[in-house]
Amino acid sequence: MEADIRLWLADIKRSIVEIYGFLPEEKSFSAFQKDLKTRKAVERNLEIIGEALSRILKARSDIHIINSRRIVDTRNRIIHGYDTISEAIIWTIVTIELPKLEEEVDDLLL
Repeated sequence: MEADIRLWLADIKRSIVEIYGFLPEEKSFSAFQKDLKTRKAVERNLEIIGEALSRILKARSDIHIINSRRIVDTRNRIIHGYDTISEAIIWTIVTIELPKLEEEVDDLLL
């Protein structure tokens, strides 16, 4: 695998780890909603994940990551349609979708 691809996959992995580190200990939606700094930090890392994945897809369209298009679209929506992103959507991504993405990235990095 090319060095650039590995670097972008590592960026995705690092952002996932950072997101998990930012989450409140009790991992409740209510606690997440109340913590502006955490919400902004999570959104920033989702932007990084989306950008890294976009670069990967442009360089190697044969690399398959489930929901890759939705991930890139989410990045674009956070950046360009920031006023249309709900905390519930971000929470769902973090709690349900992120673990799946982490597993896929780990497999690719092997």
